[in-house]
Amino acid sequence: MILGLPVLSVAIWLPIIFGILVLATGGDRNAPLARSIALAGAILGFLVTLPLYTGFDKMASAMQFVELRDWVVRYHIHYHLGVDGISMLFVLLNSFFTPLVVIAGWKVIEKRVAQYMAAFLIMSGLVNGVFASLDAVLFYVFWEAMLIPMFIIIGVWGGPNRVYAAVKFFLYTLLGSLLMLVALLYLYNQSGGSFEILDYHQMAIPMTAQILVFIAFFTAFSVKVPMFPVHTWLPDAHVEAPTGGSVILAAIMLKVGAYGFLRFSMPIAPDASHKLAGVMIALSLIAVVYIGLVALTQTDMKKLIAYSSVSHMGFVTLGFFIFNAYGVEGALLQMISHGFVSGALFLCIGVLYDRVHSRNIADYGGVANTMPVFAAFFMLFAMANSGLPGTSGFVGEFMVIMGAVKANFWYAFLAASTLVFGAAYTLWMYKRVIFGAVANHHVAELKDITAREKLVFAILALTVLGMGLYPLPFSEILHTSVNDLLVHVARSKL
Repeated sequence: MILGLPVLSVAIWLPIIFGILVLATGGDRNAPLARSIALAGAILGFLVTLPLYTGFDKMASAMQFVELRDWVVRYHIHYHLGVDGISMLFVLLNSFFTPLVVIAGWKVIEKRVAQYMAAFLIMSGLVNGVFASLDAVLFYVFWEAMLIPMFIIIGVWGGPNRVYAAVKFFLYTLLGSLLMLVALLYLYNQSGGSFEILDYHQMAIPMTAQILVFIAFFTAFSVKVPMFPVHTWLPDAHVEAPTGGSVILAAIMLKVGAYGFLRFSMPIAPDASHKLAGVMIALSLIAVVYIGLVALTQTDMKKLIAYSSVSHMGFVTLGFFIFNAYGVEGALLQMISHGFVSGALFLCIGVLYDRVHSRNIADYGGVANTMPVFAAFFMLFAMANSGLPGTSGFVGEFMVIMGAVKANFWYAFLAASTLVFGAAYTLWMYKRVIFGAVANHHVAELKDITAREKLVFAILALTVLGMGLYPLPFSEILHTSVNDLLVHVARSKL
């Protein structure tokens, strides 16, 4: 409880309330006030989630911090919230990034400042609602609602093709969700009139129905991850989105799709999950290998990191569907690490774009000569993206590879290729941009990062190194919930 209020409700509604307050500041003449309120709301939004970690019982597999209230009584829809070891970490990750995005956009965003800051605060609350919902209708409301702020962020503050990218993002994710709604209505009828997600975990569903339910959920979650071949919206969205939009898209919103597989697909349709695991593994390995090769051909830094995200998220879905603790825990740690690393890389690219107004690798060269502090931070995040031991990028990938070896050596062999491809495309980009002689007068005139930018990068550097050197605070939270999930999925309902 926080001031007598339940933690999860505060984590959801406090950022939304602050977002509305920011909107109330009015036009750009009150931009300093809007920024200050947004930063206060973002920091408070993160601080109120800390009791979720400090008060969490690592040995309990049941949902914790549970809230249950009637919402629509006639249809048995409840305001039901709770977190386990899996969802709690993503609430923290989401709330952690909101202040960083506000700080990163402090000087960069000069028009419609209040609306920009408010969109991120409101989205932060809605995403927390997705991770905390235990009622299917409540989950679906938050799931759809969180698309709106991101659609606005891309469409209003994005690049020249922002409308195309925003519409493509919205249509892909919305259409994918419609079949999920059909599946939820089927489960509601089969359960005798319950929208409780945990009730669905205990239902015995025929195999044919399980497969159809799995496919319905797959259409929603695979687009969000995104998995091959429904990944094409992501590079467009990243390229056109402002820096803050790219950070939240990569660090948080991709994780929502992967989370859906663990909360819905695997526990509700366990037999179908096993039956279709080969397809999921094949699609995951295609993402790891093929999309890694696609990233090698990119000339735009944002597109390169966008394709890198697809490849790394392929590691996540591979870890889920090999059905062992190393794989699932490694995939979850990879999700958290990818949030830190990809968010940091998009911020690095944003720093260069704000100064030179180009994302093309060919327009740079010799940046280390004029921005040595920036080059040092960029190197750390590039190494983490390559899976260097001692950084967060290594931990999850290593565990997934270990889990894959237990399942099938060739899965592990193909998955491990990401260590080669990831190093190749990331270090190739870094070398071309950072090293060598000063390429042109734009690079020669660059100024090193400001104190505000150093603060953001320093915080992310600490998380990347801290998780890489001592991952136990993350992994011990996951362990009980992951084992409980695997026992449940291993137990056939037929």
